[in-house]
Amino acid sequence: MKKVYKNILIVVIVSLLSFSAWEAMAFDPPPPPGGHGETGDQPAGGGAPLSGGIGFLIALAAAYGTYRFRKSTSEEKESVG
Repeated sequence: MKKVYKNILIVVIVSLLSFSAWEAMAFDPPPPPGGHGETGDQPAGGGAPLSGGIGFLIALAAAYGTYRFRKSTSEEKESVG
């Protein structure tokens, strides 16, 4: 019976937290700063450089793929030998 009360309490707490987060999102955003739009439209992404970050993510993905490949092949050799 205690487990049922504990589960009900967890559901109620999560529900109340989600309702409070929903209420916080209901307000309008603040207005833009005073100098907004004086120099024209900004490019998509605000002019953030993406080339270095994409290269870094590709390098990390390649390193992780190599790690997983070597790990799987070493496990196969151990199970066969």
